[in-house]
Amino acid sequence: MKKFFVAAVAAIASVALFFNWQKKENLPIVAIANYGPLKDLEISIQGIKDELADNGFIENKNIRIEISDIAFDHSLIPQTVANLKNRNPRVMIVVSTPIAQFAKGKIRDIPLIFHAITDPVAAGLLKDREHSSNNISGSSDMQNLDVLLEFVKTTIPKAKAVGLLCLMSDNNDAALLEMMKKSAPLFDLSVVAIPVDQARDIPVRMQEFRGKVDFIYVGASGLHAAMPTIASEASKMSIPVFDSEDQSVRDGLALASFGVSYESVGRNAGKLAAKILKGVAVKDLPPIFPRLEDHKCFVNKKLAGKFGIKIPENAIAVE
Repeated sequence: MKKFFVAAVAAIASVALFFNWQKKENLPIVAIANYGPLKDLEISIQGIKDELADNGFIENKNIRIEISDIAFDHSLIPQTVANLKNRNPRVMIVVSTPIAQFAKGKIRDIPLIFHAITDPVAAGLLKDREHSSNNISGSSDMQNLDVLLEFVKTTIPKAKAVGLLCLMSDNNDAALLEMMKKSAPLFDLSVVAIPVDQARDIPVRMQEFRGKVDFIYVGASGLHAAMPTIASEASKMSIPVFDSEDQSVRDGLALASFGVSYESVGRNAGKLAAKILKGVAVKDLPPIFPRLEDHKCFVNKKLAGKFGIKIPENAIAVE
């Protein structure tokens, strides 16, 4: 009798697990095609999840979230996007310019949301900043460079030139360079842009900054994963590095950051995804760009001391 009871309980548990699994399998899917394991992208994806939850869409309760990343390998984009498409998601969030460009050209029947892209118009994803285009809208991480450079001039008043490394295959870098060329003259700054074909070229190419720039700026770029190398080479030349996100400041790699909060960028993408899940057509959803209040400023205290820089009152000092 006892064995029969135990067997019955086990059978009931198995049936319950099967139906729970089946229920989970039948939940609407939010697919995320990610660029790779970067800290700022991890923060932004958590922002997507948090915003979806705030809108009533809770992971593994009434939606499923499936994430695949290409590990920075562009050759994996077709396979990754195809695999996610085959899961029949209700919406697909495409992170980074190359993934978004590929998905826009291949997917017509699934709403697309681009994410963490600096200038979606320059990238060919949108016709203008006010409207969605061809089944795609999204969340930009475009920062206010005027405010950034004003901050830099506060910390380094005598700065005359900014250095940019530009990954030739990254539209974000091309957009950043054009934005910097427009903003820099307003602050009596020239721009020294060094093209880079791949991350392993950085140590050699950075030598061209020696004696030519007063600081280096690293924006939202495929080169961001190489921050330790960039910081190491800049340190050898006693050139301070400013970053678009704060983790490198906390890690002691960059002197300061003044950039868009990636949590807010993720939440903006989450807002769009939630509206699509509620039945709003993507064509009726304008893209979202960061507001000034979405920017945050951090300064590394140790590096500030090294470069003899006074930490501004509006900055958050980190050890």
